Amino acid sequence: MNRALAIAAHPDDIEFVMAGTLLLLKQAGWEIHYLNLSTGNCGSMEHSPAATRRIRRNEAVASASILGAFWHPPFCDDLEILYAVPLLRRLAAVVRQVRPSIVLTHSPQDYMEDHSNTCRLAVTAAFSRGMPNFKTTPSRRAVDVDVTVYHALPHGLCDPLGKPVIPTHLVDTTRVQTQKRRALAAHTSQKSWLDKTQGMGSYLDAMDQMSREVGNLSRRFEFAEGWRKHLHLGFCDGQADPLREQLGKDCLVNRGR
Repeated sequence: MNRALAIAAHPDDIEFVMAGTLLLLKQAGWEIHYLNLSTGNCGSMEHSPAATRRIRRNEAVASASILGAFWHPPFCDDLEILYAVPLLRRLAAVVRQVRPSIVLTHSPQDYMEDHSNTCRLAVTAAFSRGMPNFKTTPSRRAVDVDVTVYHALPHGLCDPLGKPVIPTHLVDTTRVQTQKRRALAAHTSQKSWLDKTQGMGSYLDAMDQMSREVGNLSRRFEFAEGWRKHLHLGFCDGQADPLREQLGKDCLVNRGR
């Protein structure tokens, strides 16, 4: 069974920039997995951290169910996603348990450190999958599997200094956009939070608009998600590109990048 593991920072991050690709992989017969490192405990103006953790956990479980994904529990709280060994051991255990052929994660350059640190942790956890001398929490044996890592586009489609980030892969999410929107809508607590803190208006419409902007980059797709493939060294064969291989015409590769 081919498996894809999405590793994001907060509840709703997967839905914004990764869920369409997960849905297409599921349609292609893949098993899909859903993991946010943080509980999302700071994502409320009305509720306590403990109440927010409970609310956002329930929303994430509901969203994963809509996607048809296996849900994995978070490890830490907001703004506490640090590139540190304890978190790395926890994440590496999940990678070894799932044995993914594809890891989807954040861009190395993004607007906030939780995203960037999640990216670093995901890359190292995937890299360490076959190292028996690196101990995980809980203990998991090293696994001999190839994995290809893909980075989503950052929020706003640019790095923290405003430079546009150009994808190497564009995945047509048009036919699954409605389901992707339903999955994001499961995070009902985030409407007022995002409106107040990030000026996003309707977060559902903001996600659709970003997907349209990425689709416009293809000059072909109405809605799309963009990806950059991580360098293969230590991960997989140099020619490996399972997104292109599995999604076919739904994946446009910019070979000039």
